[in-house]
Amino acid sequence: MASAEVGEGDRGGTDAAAPPVFTAEGLGVAYGEVPAVVGVDLTVDAHAITALIGPSGCGKSTLLRSFNRMNDLIPGARVTGSVRYHGQELYAADVDAVEVRRRIGMVFQKPNPFPKSIFDNVAYGVRIQGRRKGLDEVVERALHRAALWDEVKDKLKQSAFALSGGQQQRLCIARCLAVEPDVILMDEPCSALDPIATARIEDLMADLKARYTIVIVTHNMQQAARVSDMTAFMTTDVDADGRRVGHLVEFDQTEKVFTNPSDPRTEGYITGRFG
Repeated sequence: MASAEVGEGDRGGTDAAAPPVFTAEGLGVAYGEVPAVVGVDLTVDAHAITALIGPSGCGKSTLLRSFNRMNDLIPGARVTGSVRYHGQELYAADVDAVEVRRRIGMVFQKPNPFPKSIFDNVAYGVRIQGRRKGLDEVVERALHRAALWDEVKDKLKQSAFALSGGQQQRLCIARCLAVEPDVILMDEPCSALDPIATARIEDLMADLKARYTIVIVTHNMQQAARVSDMTAFMTTDVDADGRRVGHLVEFDQTEKVFTNPSDPRTEGYITGRFG
């Protein structure tokens, strides 16, 4: 990431005493002069699944993208406040954004396989990094971790587009895993999938958190309740200039957020009274 390398942490299992992977303090994101998210304070623990929930337009995806500097790719986007990754400022001048995105992978809302074979999809990022040897092992390992190997091992040369939607999403997860990230960000990864494929992805997330830290944006509150350890509820308020701006209302253990929320706005959203 920078001249002073940041450790990626122990992947041996959850350690409650371990320092957080991310620490956001006063985090805000604006597009041009229009604020999208303001004043977010939260931490993301290692080997946990953290869910971001809230109504449309509250800035969940914007917040998610701030964790791997994807907002840098949007013209006019501006990040304020602090985001630390393993203690290092993620937006410091000497931090390499490309290396950030290798360590902090992204899985998008809709499966986005490349117009290549299954093998070449998984190997793509590794080849970009300059690796040419041992690709068979890399691809097989990533497909195993994405719970897809048994379904595709005999058709690795076939087009990725021949796979079902759920298989394509797991292929995209395998492509992410092949470059050995530390964190996986997932932006509504199941919204385009049927219930059976969704259940496969949820089971996969539960398996992956033993090795990776996961942050997921979801509109599906039942999904957040099922898979996540921590939940952040976001909503929008009108600022002094009459603009709707997203902010964090509540961040706590998932069980508490869903059974005994501390803010009435959280309870109202979870019970369907608004949002």
